[in-house]
Amino acid sequence: MNDDWRFRFSHQVNRGDVRRVDLPHTWNAQDALAGRPDYKRGIGNYTKRLYVRPEWAGKRLFLRFEGANSIADLFVDGRHVGEHRGGYGAFVFEITDRVQCGREHTIEVRVNNGEQLDVMPLVGDFNFYGGIYRDVHLLVTDSLCISPLDCASPGLFLVQQAVGECRAEVSARIELSNAAERPQPAVVRLRIADGERTVYEAEKEIVVAPHATAQQERIDFALEHPRLWNGTADPFLYRAEATLWRDGAEVDRVEQPLGLRYFTVDPERGFLLNGKHLPLHGVCRHQERAEAGNALRAEHHEEDVRLMLEMGANAVRLAHYPQSEYIYDLMDRCGMIVWAEIPFVGPGGYADKGFVDLQSFRDNGRQQLRELIRQHYNHPSICFWGLFNELKEAGDNPVEYVGELNALAHEEDPTRPTAAASNQGGALNFITDLIAWNRYDGWYGATPATLAEWLDATHREHPDLRIGISEYGAGASVLHQQDSLVQPVPNSWWHPENWQTEYHIRSWEIISERSYVWGSFVWNMFDFGAAHRTEGDRPGINDKGLVTHDRRVCKDAFYFYKANWNAEPMVRIAGRREVRRVRPTTTVRVFSNCHEVTLRVNGRTVGVAKPDRVCVCTFADVALRRGENIVEAEARDGRTRLTDRCSWVLE
Repeated sequence: MNDDWRFRFSHQVNRGDVRRVDLPHTWNAQDALAGRPDYKRGIGNYTKRLYVRPEWAGKRLFLRFEGANSIADLFVDGRHVGEHRGGYGAFVFEITDRVQCGREHTIEVRVNNGEQLDVMPLVGDFNFYGGIYRDVHLLVTDSLCISPLDCASPGLFLVQQAVGECRAEVSARIELSNAAERPQPAVVRLRIADGERTVYEAEKEIVVAPHATAQQERIDFALEHPRLWNGTADPFLYRAEATLWRDGAEVDRVEQPLGLRYFTVDPERGFLLNGKHLPLHGVCRHQERAEAGNALRAEHHEEDVRLMLEMGANAVRLAHYPQSEYIYDLMDRCGMIVWAEIPFVGPGGYADKGFVDLQSFRDNGRQQLRELIRQHYNHPSICFWGLFNELKEAGDNPVEYVGELNALAHEEDPTRPTAAASNQGGALNFITDLIAWNRYDGWYGATPATLAEWLDATHREHPDLRIGISEYGAGASVLHQQDSLVQPVPNSWWHPENWQTEYHIRSWEIISERSYVWGSFVWNMFDFGAAHRTEGDRPGINDKGLVTHDRRVCKDAFYFYKANWNAEPMVRIAGRREVRRVRPTTTVRVFSNCHEVTLRVNGRTVGVAKPDRVCVCTFADVALRRGENIVEAEARDGRTRLTDRCSWVLE
């Protein structure tokens, strides 16, 4: 139901104020991304005409919203149906009793992205875009159906009880809903498929109670010698099909991915997938981009994933909130390890707090955690449930509440560990199963070398703590180039790209040699909007991305990680955008994962070098002539010859 909605703000009450929009839609794509910290935070009204077909007589109708930020109230023909509080989870309302077959009805959704002290998140170093910014679906079912009413979950949960190389034991929980006044006999069938081949099939006769919303039925099964979901090496998925039958006819069907895997996190050896150590080469990702804000379409998600895979990332922290269902599907298919989290976000270096000790705030956090887990439970890519980011213990102290959330996460899902992202010491660091820190050594003060000192000291003092790096990064504008290496002032208008490159080289040297770091996640894969920021090459942008906000330019640091993380042979000259030079000699860096690199300037060979441990070839004291200089790097991988070239001008 994405097409042809009518939109107006709540303060626009004249007939001519209404305009057509198609979903996904946000009203902040222009003002927030223009760097206006007072971008519109208020109520937007969406209306649409819905014709209820005569053939739907006796059916049930549900409206499913994948996301509306952040409070949404649904009306049918002006009558209030329900409210959902939280901008990043899906929600479902049944409208069966509010509509009539053969008639047209008015659907109205009032969405509010204004500040609210009892809805997560309260603060954040990102934009709170308003609108119905994800897909809306009309679900039409029989009176007896697989329930969509349990926190907008699929109604089918695949619980991996025990998984190994020889055998996988799974419990399938199917939730059923019956709108009838009397019990209804039915049959539930479960099929597990490998492509078109059935590897398991079973059925169960049941009776669904009257007015049941989520009656649970269970079918346990085992697969011998299963093919495991093995990350990017082999992201194999079975398909689970749950069907509901009555009087010999199929009345409902739900399909979900089944990726069988087992994993652990060890304080010394880090992350192990299916019994083997897997270094997590991770990035963080916000669900937004230039011009569109957070109203992303399928092709936007696909482009983001292609860039992650090209760089060689095998893990992603989807920060700081549940993201589109489609992105989790893509993660399953490509084998990325996912850290999924609720929007329990602290202020970072800014004002206000991320926790207010209100009962309604606590209830909202529990609701959003349940929604995250139940809606995305079956995704094998998700390995960690994130509970908070950069909270502070001063004032209203969230320690007790985080403990409650931790217990709730384990109650909802005993199979996955909890995680959190911290930026300080204190009791908050010892609640979740895993802990990670947001570290910016060499950007917000200090130097990259202090990261090594801090990691080793923390591991030495807390040897049983499972330590990760949830964020690390430095800002960079591709418009800011310099031929000297100087650490910039973070909140200044000068963010040279070469310092970001240096920062990541030094940081990765430290992280990559410490196996006890269970995962590290670059902040950020892409530049993103933060209307309150005044730095870099323009206001309103956090430019710590490895790729620009519009996805058109991959920065030098992107290619540094590609050389280290992607096994495909490559060669790339760093500093290529520093076209105009003032120094007659320079140091040239080339990123390559090949055996040897030859550097030529103006056709003359100036050096041959082998990449170091982090795939960097350094050529010092390279002379440039006045005017244009053609710089070329050549690497060989077997019989394959790889080249990269650029042009620099010495003034």
